[in-house]
Amino acid sequence: MPHDHHGDCGTHGDHDHDHDHDADDVGPNDNLFPYIDRPNVVALNATAPGSNVIKPWHERRDEVVFLESDTDEQLIIRVPFNGSVKLRTLLLKTGPGDQTAEKVLLYANAPSLDFSDVQDRTPTQEFEVPVSPDVCEYPVKAAKFSSLSSVTIFIPSNRGADTTKIFYVGFLGHWTQRKENPVITVYEAQANLADHEKIQGTDGNFNTTQS
Repeated sequence: MPHDHHGDCGTHGDHDHDHDHDADDVGPNDNLFPYIDRPNVVALNATAPGSNVIKPWHERRDEVVFLESDTDEQLIIRVPFNGSVKLRTLLLKTGPGDQTAEKVLLYANAPSLDFSDVQDRTPTQEFEVPVSPDVCEYPVKAAKFSSLSSVTIFIPSNRGADTTKIFYVGFLGHWTQRKENPVITVYEAQANLADHEKIQGTDGNFNTTQS
């Protein structure tokens, strides 16, 4: 299982305090926020919509709006994209204290993953999460996260609290418009009986003799 240690916290724009609340600050050029299908972000075992943590760059440190787990400390967040994405980095702000996620598991293109099958699936990549008030960066193995239509985040545990709290989820990478496959219809000039299922009771024998 691909496994990595702590992410880097406070290293990507978290020291530019002069721009904390500047709505014109869209962040790095490869910020994927504009390409996330926010209305269709789904959070399982959560007390609020998953889109709560999909915020623009200038709100990444905001702690007023957040996502908290419900019946226990586990969370699943499914994030679909409007296009094809080559992911470079996961950005995550979680906490505080014991409510900090202990680790985060990422699954590429697993849009229907839920608690009934997540334990049986091998994550595409796994990270340990440090206790930090900052937005932490988790570089992914790009080859394993290319041609993404969605990424699913699973948080299996925290630092001992009853619930886990997430303030921000972001992504850095490259986006391209998804190519739609053209629909090709093939018309048969003459029916070929070998191409069709046998009709029960005929044993595949057809009498075409006119009476």
